[in-house]
Amino acid sequence: MKETTPTRTRVAVASLVGTAIEFYDFYIYGTAAALVLNTAFFPEMDATAGTLAAFSTFAVAFLSRPLGSALFGHWGDRIGRKSMLVASLLLMGLSTVAIGLLPGYAAIGVAAPILLVLLRFSQGIGLGGEWGGAALLATEHAPPGKRGLYAMFPQLGPAVGFIAANGFFLVLGVTLSEEQFRSWGWRLPFVASLLLVLIGLYVRVRIAETPVFRQAMDQRRIAKVPFAGLMRHQWRRVLLGAGAMTIAYTLFYTATVYCLSYGTATLGLPRTTMLALTMVGVVFMAAGTAVSAIVSDRAGRKRTLLAGTAGAVVWGLVMFPLMETRSVVLVGVALTVALALMGLIFGPMGAYLPELFHTEYRYSGASVAYSLGGVLGGAVPPLVATVLQGGFAVGVYVSAMAVLSALCLLVLPETATESLTQPNER
Repeated sequence: MKETTPTRTRVAVASLVGTAIEFYDFYIYGTAAALVLNTAFFPEMDATAGTLAAFSTFAVAFLSRPLGSALFGHWGDRIGRKSMLVASLLLMGLSTVAIGLLPGYAAIGVAAPILLVLLRFSQGIGLGGEWGGAALLATEHAPPGKRGLYAMFPQLGPAVGFIAANGFFLVLGVTLSEEQFRSWGWRLPFVASLLLVLIGLYVRVRIAETPVFRQAMDQRRIAKVPFAGLMRHQWRRVLLGAGAMTIAYTLFYTATVYCLSYGTATLGLPRTTMLALTMVGVVFMAAGTAVSAIVSDRAGRKRTLLAGTAGAVVWGLVMFPLMETRSVVLVGVALTVALALMGLIFGPMGAYLPELFHTEYRYSGASVAYSLGGVLGGAVPPLVATVLQGGFAVGVYVSAMAVLSALCLLVLPETATESLTQPNER
């Protein structure tokens, strides 16, 4: 298929549509894990153990994401960003559809949870390659001084994907009985992913390779083993970048995946109410993402990110006391502010993480840092919070992750004015 001239609109659509679809796939699993997977795949366990098992399968994808980041990052730095974006979309989408078609424990016994874990592992590998490629597609096409603006578009993908995923579950909750939803209704969002993947592929294959990577190829600055070069020269930035990302994941998955389970099972709020409140919060997350991404082009990445993490330190101590009032309004405030803060932190990261690394291993560096941050900030919070059973201790954990991210940011440099095309030893 013929490649098209990469105007801002085409770059925006190509980077946004893929992340939106991939995060839609990722989030429908999180929602299903909170609502139904414990009974569909772990019926022999009691309620708490089944919930922990379901969230453990959710966490598996975070563990495989660094592997996907290294795999797709290697080839993305070797042969180009575009081809890896197509491959990651296919892997993620097909794994998601397969989960929707997978028989439950009642039909095939212990094979069901085993296959579920394998498919979730594949989802994580696909998503591990997606974000870095989409972020580089945006930042490496951006003109000077506008990388934050361009990188805003892949950062909006999670909000769009989340609203689509939870909107689907909300409609199912209103139109289906509880028995219908648990029997077959929860599978529909997974199967519907096939159509979204076809749309995403059509957009992705028509976009051209980034000019920064083409220049690196022309100058023969392509590493034979990008990951080895990354670990030799910029491994500290991988770890610090991962630490900086941790609080964004922690806020998001605590406010969505865990709080959905906590709000329905412990606080006794209706599932549709919690889904609706979360969707409102995600709208504010999208607004925070857009504002902070644009502001970071003027104020700098570090200053913008540190402001968001400082807010997260405070809000971690406020969030769960508000939740425990069981007031729909105050629960909504707790979720909305947490997600808005997540957006303020997440927005600049689309440009900041790629800017930290050399062109020769930028795909690998940005992707691995992003995914490693997810292991601590995304996989761990729902498990920790389930063990702690909510309350102030969970809020303290959120605040502690915010402090960790702030410390990492203080060590990292400002990058907003750095060139992406000149090799250097930043």
